[in-house]
Amino acid sequence: MLPAPLFAAFALMTALAVMAVLWPLSRRRDLRAANAADLAVYKDQLAELARDSASGRLTAEQAEAARVEVARRMIAVADAQEEPVSTSPRRRRIAAVAALLVIPVLGAGLYLKLGAPNVPDMPLSARLSSPPDGSDVAILVRRVEDHLAANPNDGRGYELLAPVYLKLGRMDDAVRAYAQAIRLLGPTAERQAALGEALVVRDEGLVGQDAVRAFQASLALDPSAPKARYFLGLAAEQDGRRQDAAAIFRRMETDAPPNAPWLPMVRAALARNGGTPAPAASAPVSAPPPGPGAADVAAAAQLSGADRAAMIQGMVDRLQARLNADPKDLDGWLRLARAWRVLGDEAKMKAALENARTSFAGDAAAQAQIDAAQKDLGGG
Repeated sequence: MLPAPLFAAFALMTALAVMAVLWPLSRRRDLRAANAADLAVYKDQLAELARDSASGRLTAEQAEAARVEVARRMIAVADAQEEPVSTSPRRRRIAAVAALLVIPVLGAGLYLKLGAPNVPDMPLSARLSSPPDGSDVAILVRRVEDHLAANPNDGRGYELLAPVYLKLGRMDDAVRAYAQAIRLLGPTAERQAALGEALVVRDEGLVGQDAVRAFQASLALDPSAPKARYFLGLAAEQDGRRQDAAAIFRRMETDAPPNAPWLPMVRAALARNGGTPAPAASAPVSAPPPGPGAADVAAAAQLSGADRAAMIQGMVDRLQARLNADPKDLDGWLRLARAWRVLGDEAKMKAALENARTSFAGDAAAQAQIDAAQKDLGGG
């Protein structure tokens, strides 16, 4: 059964459609009545012109001209009256019945076939309050957001929502959600690493200072955390410290379980930074190069904002100095440009790209890479 407001709306729409059909059918009789009235007026005008001409109020020329104009109008009205009627009264009645019956019946039949009259309406408020079926991610996200608006100290809600934001491409929201989860639930190695990863994704693959801080905090809590170790190795690679990066990736390869899903990615990073495959298990393995321990990582995580900024600036300056001494490192120049882009210094970013062009003048492939990087970085 249709709700009363909806039924009334349908009835009104049907009535308007019927009137649109019946109105032209009723116009013929009204038009003929108007024409008859016009003819009577014109006849009176002719009689009055005859009286004025006889009394001398109009000259013969004036009276004749007026009679011609009135006669012309009378002929036009008479012609309109004599036009054939397109529909007889019987046909008009048939058309009226069809309009009154066929249109509503046809409309109702189409609605019953194509519509869903028995399904109740489902506004957004009702969908938000209904049990979730897992098919509408936007509704689920909105429901959790409404819950967090009413319960802002529910850290578990932020922790559940953060990876969903990440998959939806809402990077800033994902970063904020991870930060809130850490604030409310306390830091863990997994939460800090997830925050760092969200920051890297937001910065389009560049491991910036905020991400480095998050990964260092993760390692302070769990020195074996693979995600934090990998991204800190990637940060060293982007900073131009390829030996440090290779050392981190080599240590990860050595410590990895045989079936670790991230092992191929680590080996690729190791090869990219000049490393070689690890020796066979039966061969003696030399001690891994020294690297920062848990205590060093914890100390770095406690640096003030200014000290951390100085640390990042020092990394970039070392990369710049190395490239000035050995400019034939295209990847290094592109990493330097990305680093300046993240640090917000567009002039130095452009300078790094121009230095790369100069260093690889005449190398079409290198120039194409530089053009692509400049486009990605928005350097014009």
